[in-house]
Amino acid sequence: MKGQVFERRTKIAATAEEVFLWHTQPETLEKLIPPWERVRVVQRVGQIGNGARVVFLIRLGPLRMRWVSVHRDYRAGRQFVDVQESGPFKRWEHLHLVEPDGPASCRLIDRIEYALPFGSLGEALAGVRVRRRLERLFEYRHQVTAQQFARSR
Repeated sequence: MKGQVFERRTKIAATAEEVFLWHTQPETLEKLIPPWERVRVVQRVGQIGNGARVVFLIRLGPLRMRWVSVHRDYRAGRQFVDVQESGPFKRWEHLHLVEPDGPASCRLIDRIEYALPFGSLGEALAGVRVRRRLERLFEYRHQVTAQQFARSR
């Protein structure tokens, strides 16, 4: 299936284990949702790990939609993947990866493979806007994460 790939990498001044552990805390997800996004977590089933689910209520203009995300490919201290079960995309797989980068730092990597609905028409109508939104969203998320560990040092 053809689609797009978005990736953001940031060096964080903390160990991979510390950054991954912070991402597993229940309150972290809400901290990573930018204030301008009209997204609300409405249900969680399980902790971050294989089979865990998160349900979001999102607003896209006048539309409200549920986005159901399921976790898989969990590797303790390193990674997990969110896969859209239902939601606004035709396909969405989001790899959350934390790689060691020296004794007291790591690389936070978010890699998303996605496809918009309606194929090339959806891409032509919304592709650039979606890409910009992802860039802004993950710039915010990585900044929040980096600041979390800058404060704690």
